[in-house]
Amino acid sequence: MTDATIVAPQSEADARPAWGAVLAMTLGVFGLVGAEFLPASLLTPIAADLGISEGLAGQAVTATAAVALVTSLVITVATRKLDRRLVLLGLSLFLIFSNLLVAMSSNLAMLLTGRVLLGIALGGFWTLSAATMMRLVPEPHVAKALSVMFLGVSAATVFAAPIGSYVGAIIGWRDVFLGAAVLGAIAFVVQLAMLPSLPPYGHSRFGTLIEVLARPGVGFAMLAILLVFTGHFAFFTYIRPFLETVTGVGVEGISAVLLGFGIATFFGNYLGAVLLERSMRLTLSIMPVVMGALALLLATFGGSLAGDAAMVGLWGLAFGAVPVAWSTWITRAVPDEAESAGGLFVAAINFAIATGAAAGGALFDANGVTSVFVASGVVLLLAALTIISAVRTRPA
Repeated sequence: MTDATIVAPQSEADARPAWGAVLAMTLGVFGLVGAEFLPASLLTPIAADLGISEGLAGQAVTATAAVALVTSLVITVATRKLDRRLVLLGLSLFLIFSNLLVAMSSNLAMLLTGRVLLGIALGGFWTLSAATMMRLVPEPHVAKALSVMFLGVSAATVFAAPIGSYVGAIIGWRDVFLGAAVLGAIAFVVQLAMLPSLPPYGHSRFGTLIEVLARPGVGFAMLAILLVFTGHFAFFTYIRPFLETVTGVGVEGISAVLLGFGIATFFGNYLGAVLLERSMRLTLSIMPVVMGALALLLATFGGSLAGDAAMVGLWGLAFGAVPVAWSTWITRAVPDEAESAGGLFVAAINFAIATGAAAGGALFDANGVTSVFVASGVVLLLAALTIISAVRTRPA
């Protein structure tokens, strides 16, 4: 797969799968998502070291999500004349500099600046990821390639928070971020070696986002994405207080349940790829149905460690297939403007992160954690209804 062969999506589709480049993208995703999750496990020592409240330190997460949302909407326009290989490499450099700046932070401003750089890298990389996979492997292999890439997300989910917390207690939180910078550097080197030249294509401009959103079924698809991820993050953000107050387990039990969730997402990635070969509509709709049912079951019958752990694990299995399925939907439903559709996708997810956490927090304070799970279940079932009734799975 040489630079000469990569001139347009049509010619790229006939090339051999570039699995080395897919691995490079997976490493990039692992580094980005891992860095995104680290503050959650290191919030207390970060706040103590910088002399700020944990609430202020938590704004590091908010800053990343907010900047990622904005970046996802502007990255394709801002870089429309640049080789995608150079853009992806630049975003990986932002990941490295972000972790280094956080590790060297002496105040809140430096901390937030580092996390802003991460938001740029995160929003940009995710926006370009689905379109990049379309150019690295032929169409029949796209779902498999995306499932491989999302293994990076699953690995980060499993390892970032628990390892960050454990290692941070031994060597300090700053060295954890230095280690994340080293992992980012490794990903950058692999990308430098493996990613081929990917000249820009399409008609990236701000109006393109509106045009893509106006295509038949695309607006409903984005609404469904927003509902699915809002329901998920309302659930996931408040899983710990649920396990503490309803299930009645301590820190070790919580860690075990969350580890099971993370491992289940690994298998969910593969499950999504397998189901997509049978039916995209089935895959897109069945996952929020399963997740919604589990949320309602936990809210109604939760209290047993074995039962709750099993249902959280099943949730992880179902959720693991969700990003694979929707990324594949982008490559099939909007193949000519996959980057713009990817930007809308990432923007919807980041908005859902904020919405799910905020709405869940309001419900939690007003009516307790079970009300959060009930609302999560209802939102997810609405997402499934939207998918079944209004989302198109063929080119719009």
